[in-house]
Amino acid sequence: MFSQDFRTVGIRGILSNAYHLSLRPGLEVIERHGGLHGFMRWNGPIIVDSGGFQIFSLAPLTSLNEHGVTFRSHVDGSEWFFSPEEIVRIHDRLGSDIGMVLDVCVPYPCEESQVRKAVEQTLEWAERSRKAGGKTLLFAIVQGGTFPHLRRFCANALVAMGFPGYAIGGLSVGEPWEEARAVLAEVLPHLPAQRARYTMGVGTPQELLMYVSMGVDFFDCALPTRNARNGSIFTGKEKIAIRNACYAKDERPLDESCPCRVCTTHTRSYIRHLFMAKEILATQLATWHNLSFFSRLMREARQAILNDAFVEFKDRWMERYKWDE
Repeated sequence: MFSQDFRTVGIRGILSNAYHLSLRPGLEVIERHGGLHGFMRWNGPIIVDSGGFQIFSLAPLTSLNEHGVTFRSHVDGSEWFFSPEEIVRIHDRLGSDIGMVLDVCVPYPCEESQVRKAVEQTLEWAERSRKAGGKTLLFAIVQGGTFPHLRRFCANALVAMGFPGYAIGGLSVGEPWEEARAVLAEVLPHLPAQRARYTMGVGTPQELLMYVSMGVDFFDCALPTRNARNGSIFTGKEKIAIRNACYAKDERPLDESCPCRVCTTHTRSYIRHLFMAKEILATQLATWHNLSFFSRLMREARQAILNDAFVEFKDRWMERYKWDE
C-alpha cells in the first residue's frame, strides 16, 4: 500500500514499533528523513509502541532487570538494551505523535506472582518514562494479566501519575475471548473517560464492536493486513478463504455490499486466480479491501454513536455476521 492510499480507504493513523525500527533500518536512517513521517511520506498520526509486547513475543531472546530489557536481535543476534528513558528518546528521534511507555507484557496463562511482578515493573517504568519528559505524547499501558485486582491496581496507579492517554495491553496473548472482555470490563471504569482509551492488539469485527460499546476509543491490529496476505477476506456477512476452489468461477465481487475500488472492479474468480498464481497484486488487492472493510465498519460505528443508535447498529452486525471465533 502507498502511504497516501491509507487516506483513500479511511485509515487515520499508523502504528510502528520502537524495537523493530531500532534494529532496521536504524534510527539514524529515519532521522535523515526528518523522522517517520518523512521516511514513510505519511502526514497522519503515528503511534509508536515501545517493545513491551516483544518482551512476550520474543521471550527466549530477552532478559529483564529493574533497569530495562536486553534483547538478542532476532535479525542478526546483536545485543540491544532498552530502558524506559531510552524508549522516550527513541520516540523523539522517530518523531512519534504518540509514544507508548515501556511495559512488561506477560503470556497467558501466567502465575499471579509473575503477573504481580510485571505490574510493579510496568508502574516503575511508567513513572520513569513520565519523568524523562520528551516531546512525544506518552500513553501508559495497563497490565495485570487476567487478575482483576491487579488490573484495577495498575489502572488506578497509572491514572494517579496523570498520563494524557491510557492503553490496555496484554491481550491477544492466548486468552479466551470471554477473559479479554472481562479484563476490559474491569479496567475501563477506572480510566478517565475524558482521556483517550486504547486497546492494543485487537481485533476482529466482533471484538471491535463489543469493545466500542464498552467505551474503548481506538485500536491497533495487524489482523486485516496479515489476513489479506494469507487470502482471508472480510465481508459484510462472513470471512472467506479466497483460495478455496468454490470461488474459481465466482463472478461476484469480494463483498457485494462494499463500495471499495477492488469490489467495484474485480471478481472473486480473478482475485483467486492471482493468489493461486502467486502474483503480488493478489495481496495488494486483498489488503486494500480488508483495510476498506475495517475502516468502513469503524466509520459507520462512529456515525451510529453520533445518531445515538450504536446499540442497534452493533446488534444488527452481530445477528447477520457468521463470526469466525
